[in-house]
Amino acid sequence: MTSVGSSVPRRELGRYLKQAREEAGWPLETAAKQLEWSRARMYRIEGGQTSVRTHDVELMCRLYGTSDEIRQVLVGLAGESKARGWWQAYGDAIPDWFELYVGMEAAADRLRQYEPALVPGLLQTREYAERVLRSKPGIEPAEVAQAVSVRLERQQLLTRGVPRAPKLDVVLGEAVLRQRAPEMPAQLQHLVDTTMREGVTIRVVPIVTAPHHVSLAGGFVIVDFPTRGTRPAEPTTVYSESLTGALYLEKAREVAAYAEAWVALDGVALDPIRSADLIKQALKEHQ
Repeated sequence: MTSVGSSVPRRELGRYLKQAREEAGWPLETAAKQLEWSRARMYRIEGGQTSVRTHDVELMCRLYGTSDEIRQVLVGLAGESKARGWWQAYGDAIPDWFELYVGMEAAADRLRQYEPALVPGLLQTREYAERVLRSKPGIEPAEVAQAVSVRLERQQLLTRGVPRAPKLDVVLGEAVLRQRAPEMPAQLQHLVDTTMREGVTIRVVPIVTAPHHVSLAGGFVIVDFPTRGTRPAEPTTVYSESLTGALYLEKAREVAAYAEAWVALDGVALDPIRSADLIKQALKEHQ
């Protein structure tokens, strides 16, 4: 698996188109009317939620009066935004709100993930993933099987060669290690094995830790992107998932808040060696 798909070029294109519109002094609704589009379509384009035809980019650039140099860059991005990622073959098995994250994950340079309740998807065994997914009310066995396939496919990015695999830093709550389920011994052994993998760091926040800054937050992922050629890196984005969707936070103050939370986690989590020892201890207790 090497494709990073269209998610990042779409987001980049949408951000540049929004910037061009605002610099030209066009309100979103006015620009949409001028282009004979709906306001919703403009939101989707500028939010990087949909691919854009090169013809439409040309129309927008003409309306905004962008330079030929900028127009060529945007048309190029429109072409990139049509690239298909491996996950698109799974169709409805991946919700629209999660598809964007899968593409971002595949394009990332570094992933910093805090998970107080579950083993993160990138580190789950097949059996553990099946257990988690089966817990969803009303889900059919075929849906579970397809969702597990997606999860295992995602994990391949940790061992890929081109583009270079992202660095993964994970902080777990100790309660994750203490879950009682038949799948836990194999899952914990997998975590032990993963602690020895280059590019992956796993740390644990002990149960005895006093309430701390991040106690107020649920799980989240901070996604950092690499530079691509002469273009600057995509802005760092925070992904936070809920039962019905997800938040994608990229405003400077939002990202700064989660960066502070990560610093707080650095202060309360065990170092990698002591974390690995705690995981091994939990494994022995399960066995």
